[in-house]
Amino acid sequence: MPQKIDSDKLLIKDVFSMWFRIPEYQRPYIWDTDQVNELLNDIMDARNFKSDSQYFLGSMVLHKKEKTEGTTKYTEYDLLDGQQRITTLLLVTAVIRDLTENQVLINTCDKTIYQSENKYDNIPERLRIVFDIRDQVKDFINEFIKERKGTFKESELLSKAGNNEEDISVRNMAKAILTIKKFFDSNNIDNFFSFLRSNVLMIYVAAEELEDAFRLFTVMNSRGVKLRNSDILKAENLRALETDLKRLEWAKKWEDTENYFGEDFDNFLSHLRTILVKQKAMFSLLKEFEENIYNPKSFDRITQKYTKLEPLLKKGEDTFKYIEKYKNHYQTLFDNDNYDINNTFELINTLNLMIKGFEADFWVAPLLRYYDKYNKIKLIDFVKKLENKFANDWLVGHPPTKRIENINAIIQTIDDSDNADAVLTSDALSVNTKELDIILSGEIYGRRAARYIMLKLDLLFHGHTTKKEIPETVSIEHILPQSPPSSSQWCKDFTEDERKQWVNKLGNLVLISRRKNSAQGNKDYVVKKDKYFKSNIELFSNSVRVLQKYSFWTPEEIQENQKEVFDKIKSGFGI
Repeated sequence: MPQKIDSDKLLIKDVFSMWFRIPEYQRPYIWDTDQVNELLNDIMDARNFKSDSQYFLGSMVLHKKEKTEGTTKYTEYDLLDGQQRITTLLLVTAVIRDLTENQVLINTCDKTIYQSENKYDNIPERLRIVFDIRDQVKDFINEFIKERKGTFKESELLSKAGNNEEDISVRNMAKAILTIKKFFDSNNIDNFFSFLRSNVLMIYVAAEELEDAFRLFTVMNSRGVKLRNSDILKAENLRALETDLKRLEWAKKWEDTENYFGEDFDNFLSHLRTILVKQKAMFSLLKEFEENIYNPKSFDRITQKYTKLEPLLKKGEDTFKYIEKYKNHYQTLFDNDNYDINNTFELINTLNLMIKGFEADFWVAPLLRYYDKYNKIKLIDFVKKLENKFANDWLVGHPPTKRIENINAIIQTIDDSDNADAVLTSDALSVNTKELDIILSGEIYGRRAARYIMLKLDLLFHGHTTKKEIPETVSIEHILPQSPPSSSQWCKDFTEDERKQWVNKLGNLVLISRRKNSAQGNKDYVVKKDKYFKSNIELFSNSVRVLQKYSFWTPEEIQENQKEVFDKIKSGFGI
């Protein structure tokens, strides 16, 4: 007999009346600062947009189990999918509990995190989420989450967040708590928590058999059985056409575009949405097109009424032509070497750096919009400024919401401009050179943007007379090792203080086209240069330059190289 599968949508306050377990086979907690900030900002943005609306946060796939502890019986759910969000919301609740002085709110948060036993209501004594993984995680939860004011232990949290010896879940949870606390420095706790509890929804699907739960997880996460947004958008626009001949013509063109972009087609459509709306997306791609492009409205906060606006695009041929136009722009920019612009490969080399070096691609939208308006007029100048602006915002630590706002400001500037120079000299493309200077002169290795910085430096030394190829496997290697053997020449040439000062600086780093090998990487310079670097650096101009120029690697060589590469990278950022 088939086992029952439950499915429903729940408010967050009801989600946190359930009992969860993170099973031992689950991945660790891996959300970083950007993802935590994005979750918090999405919820606050939804609340600020319309405080009485509901906001869909995502889905959970659960394995349902009936549990008995003593005389208490209850239902527990293994979290197969949704762990990162649910864990983050638990951390948010702990931070809010510790920040507020409202006793009712404190008690609400406490009960969300932990429940005392009530055998009459079948409530066990336990944490809302039990982590069936390493003891370090359980200890962390007990000390910093369950315990009141645990999130106020800032020095301990900073220590755990920065200690690579710590369990990865512990490290990321500590970082998340610090990020959440910083978020509430400038956001109202009561408004946020009320909206979170009573307006934010999640969908759950629960199966009693583990095999069924895993099958659900697989279907929902990798098989892509559900229609994509682009499939439904296509149907809506074909329906708006007047003749079968037109429908056949545009269906074929749509199919060609879909095949060209493959799995990235929805992402391409998101870039077009950004160009049109110039605001952070609040809904699914399909709903964004329906409500903000085809049927935009303005809301009067005084009268509490909506006024219908002219559509940004009309359904049917207008939409198809718009998509086709930007697909052609995309092909021109990314599928050609564009050597004819200035008789160099500067454009394609810079775009390739942005594609391979940046973690996010929302810079594509302003690039497409600029090309649509100004074609190749000062295109390379714009791309270089766009790259530096996007990199600056990432390097100085702007959260994703702020970076998206800045991208939208660039698009608005392009829309409002009369000529290319007005865009290039606008505040929208300005960078914080002082802060950037400090970052680039400090420790580079260990930063999320380290790979991008090294690729940019390498491109600056390579130049643009030839195409710059970036291999699939790229590793950052320390010339002076991080942990050299005590008997090595390194420990004779460098004091411990000198190693700490220079080891992670730009001047001690090179790129190699292989995975790192710790044993080889710890060899003395002469051996390392001939055996380890020799066949793995030919694709990287800066690496070749360093290894050819220096026969030895002592503090003097590092200082000399640091000055050269620092000056080079600054010139690339226009500092």
